[in-house]
Amino acid sequence: MQTRILVVDDELSMREFLTILLEREGYLADAAENAETAMAMLETNNYDVVISDVNMPGLDGLQLLERIKSDAPDTAVLLVTAFSTAEQAVEAMKRGAYDYIAKPFKVEEIKVLVQNALEKRSLKRENVRLKQAIEERYSFSGIIGKSRKMRDVYTVIEKVAASNVNVLISGESGTGKELVAKAIHYNGLRRDKPFVAVNCGAIPETLMESEFFGHKKGSFTGAVSDRAGLFEQAQGGTLFLDEIGEVPVQLQAKLLRVLQERRFRRIGATEESSADVRVIAASNRNLEEQVREGNFREDLYYRINVVQVQLPSLRERPEDIPLLVEHFYHKFVQHPVQGEIVTNDALKVLLEYPFPGNVRELENLVERCLVLGDRTITRECLPSHIYNNQIAQAGNSQEIPTEGMNLEAYLDGIEKRFLLQAMERSGGVKKRAAQILGLSFRSFRYRLAKFGMDD
Repeated sequence: MQTRILVVDDELSMREFLTILLEREGYLADAAENAETAMAMLETNNYDVVISDVNMPGLDGLQLLERIKSDAPDTAVLLVTAFSTAEQAVEAMKRGAYDYIAKPFKVEEIKVLVQNALEKRSLKRENVRLKQAIEERYSFSGIIGKSRKMRDVYTVIEKVAASNVNVLISGESGTGKELVAKAIHYNGLRRDKPFVAVNCGAIPETLMESEFFGHKKGSFTGAVSDRAGLFEQAQGGTLFLDEIGEVPVQLQAKLLRVLQERRFRRIGATEESSADVRVIAASNRNLEEQVREGNFREDLYYRINVVQVQLPSLRERPEDIPLLVEHFYHKFVQHPVQGEIVTNDALKVLLEYPFPGNVRELENLVERCLVLGDRTITRECLPSHIYNNQIAQAGNSQEIPTEGMNLEAYLDGIEKRFLLQAMERSGGVKKRAAQILGLSFRSFRYRLAKFGMDD
């Protein structure tokens, strides 16, 4: 697109001289005899550069500069005057002028100033574009991360979003499974239709069938009116079933039928309704293990697991922590500080902490620091368990008794305590407990057996 420049001067001879000069240089040049006319022209045209006289009847050049920087901050403004003073030049630069030139000026001088202004404007736009590109590269619909594992997740999301296949999202609590589900939906073929999310673990078992499929008035005690279920609410769009492992086995059969036949029936209804719904399921449980244990139907597992998105835990991608801290900081702070938003000491502590609660825990931590401290995240605002974790307390807070000690028995006690805590945190799922402790499944089983805990 050809560069467009506006010349503003109350002297006709100067307007004509500058427009002819600029047009010879290959620019599109318009002219205005005063600031009021210039403002009207700026409302209807996009100008790359404005060259304005300072001393004009009505609004002067400095006032015009303020209006331009308010309404079109990307436009470069070059001020020209026959009455140049140092104070006026300083004021012009403070208000955002690109440069300030005194009359009479040389032709080459004005050419160079215009060229430099355009180059600076182009560089500024390129910096903005690169920053946006970096942000887009390291985030996907609100999911933040530049690590290899997260880039792999983005690739899978982009591929499955363009299809209608059912997707299973697996990962620990707090890793952002619903964000991934939304990214798939809003970047996919059904983006203009409803996205309905439900946590299956939060629905009482007695009400789950009604929640999924709806009911007719009078079909059971308490059914005082017709009610649409989740499949009807998500018609044409996406139904996100979070914690699908919590669905009881008897209801899994009905859920499987809907996914196979794309039809369902409200409780108490005689007619069936179609189910044009894409299902995205998620679980922090190991569904394969649940299938082996008979707690989850194998045929339903394969029906929902056409494509699986495996979300990494935060401890598997510590390089994303600085990005996430910055993201949450700007989410909670309206007026950020100039300079560092997190001290090196605080960041070092965060990078060494395992984050069992994953991204959700980090978000809460950043919000806590900003509420309790100032607008910089410091080590002092972090809760003590972050930098005094249990392992350090167990290993460092004790001294050797004067009478001596049984070191092996002491270390066995620590090991057994952490094995028990990992099993509690994983809900008894051994593979996940092994991951929490950074052990292979085989090593974890061996340690359980050593203490008679591998039943």
